[in-house]
Amino acid sequence: MNTSITIFGLGIIGSRSADCLSRKNFNVRTWNRTAKDREDSFSSPSEAAEGAGFLAFYLKDGIAVREVFSAIRDTLTAEQTILNHSTIDLEATRWLEAQCLEIGCRFLDAPFTGSKVAAGNGALVYYVGGDLETLEHARPVLEATSKEIKHLGPVGSATVVKIATNLISASTVQALSEALAIATHHGISADVFTESVASNACGSMLSNMKLPTMAVGDYETHFSLENMLKDSRFALQLAKDAGIATPGIEATSRAMESQCKKGDAQLDFSALFKACEGQ
Repeated sequence: MNTSITIFGLGIIGSRSADCLSRKNFNVRTWNRTAKDREDSFSSPSEAAEGAGFLAFYLKDGIAVREVFSAIRDTLTAEQTILNHSTIDLEATRWLEAQCLEIGCRFLDAPFTGSKVAAGNGALVYYVGGDLETLEHARPVLEATSKEIKHLGPVGSATVVKIATNLISASTVQALSEALAIATHHGISADVFTESVASNACGSMLSNMKLPTMAVGDYETHFSLENMLKDSRFALQLAKDAGIATPGIEATSRAMESQCKKGDAQLDFSALFKACEGQ
């Protein structure tokens, strides 16, 4: 099997996944819209794609995925496998599937969960939509950057689950922001509140991660506010398509949009707390 792999998109996750694959002796090529100083970097997406066994997208959104795929389409063959790790809208996922079927190449809808620490340690979790034969073909590549691979069903299922779980994360951080602001305003120390949440049924891995950094104003980017806003809009579209009312994520999406307009788009999405504490 041709295990050479091209990584498209060298952001927080893509760059670390590329490094992880290199450490595990995969033949890695990379391409990024803004060129990076890497020995494995190619100047054009089509050059990076040609002949690679696997093509992995860690791109910003559906627009970027469509643009890159269109740029490499003429180089693709039936022997190649497309792995889309970008969180994109369901329509774009369906488009990718149709394009790959037309060409004859394999395709997996495979967004991830996990921050830059997990990516650096090769410990992402991949949600996978696609047929089992393609998953088994790609498993060695996926295992190199992950701790768990969850097959959820056909193409599209992983996209929906990823968007829905990000809805929970965004809404949770908004709730944590409001609760932390209320508690500290009324004289409860951030440490005491964080410990109390950890002992409560509402405590979670996310609250353990975010409350301590929010309390000290540390918004180092693990997952950007801008990207979470994008994903909230995908959730709103899925809800609209299903005729489901979602007032919670609508409010959180407005809060994220407001904070992005204030210049915080590239901060971690926990920067939602800045509005609650009046920064």
